[in-house]
Amino acid sequence: MALDRETVVRTGLQVLDDVGLEALTLRKIASELNVQPPALYWHFKNKQDLIDEMATTLLTDHVQPVPAGQPWDEFAATYGTGLRQMLLRYRDGAKMFAGTFLTDTSVYQQQEASLRLMVNAGFTLEDAGQVFWTIHSYTIGFVIEEQAVYHYPGQRDERYDIDRRTERMVGEHVPLAAAAGKSLFDGFDARYTRGLQAIITGVATWRT
Repeated sequence: MALDRETVVRTGLQVLDDVGLEALTLRKIASELNVQPPALYWHFKNKQDLIDEMATTLLTDHVQPVPAGQPWDEFAATYGTGLRQMLLRYRDGAKMFAGTFLTDTSVYQQQEASLRLMVNAGFTLEDAGQVFWTIHSYTIGFVIEEQAVYHYPGQRDERYDIDRRTERMVGEHVPLAAAAGKSLFDGFDARYTRGLQAIITGVATWRT
């Protein structure tokens, strides 16, 4: 089978899921493909170039048409929850996606449709962009922290065990911080939804 860019990208995503972003290297991807590392440099000049393509592939796999006539607040909620689900597909998905350069210009079509929906709902173009930027930034930051606790769904890093955290605080006289452990390091689905709804409620006042 000929080695092409998509094969390298898909393999890169698999290796990311196995080892995480810090340990992801072109050498490990090449080993998975049974080729020498220089073979990958025909397609990607460095690790960041590959990560940009991996992030773009993750996004284009996820993109869905913008429903015509959907209420803006429902669409904003769907956008946020969908983005979170996308990032959770792979270990360190949020870290990998953050700050990358998207290489496929077709994603601008969904961005155009999303902004049009918001403008038609009474937002200025500047405010519509700010709504999406705020949800985007909140979601990436939230999932980075979530994936630090759970590298994989249901597999908690033992360092974030609630009981162990509480034990470490014994003698520190911080009863509120100790009691807050469960609300800080558990119940991520509910906490994400609550925070997203707070953003949507807040930006509703921007509509003209």
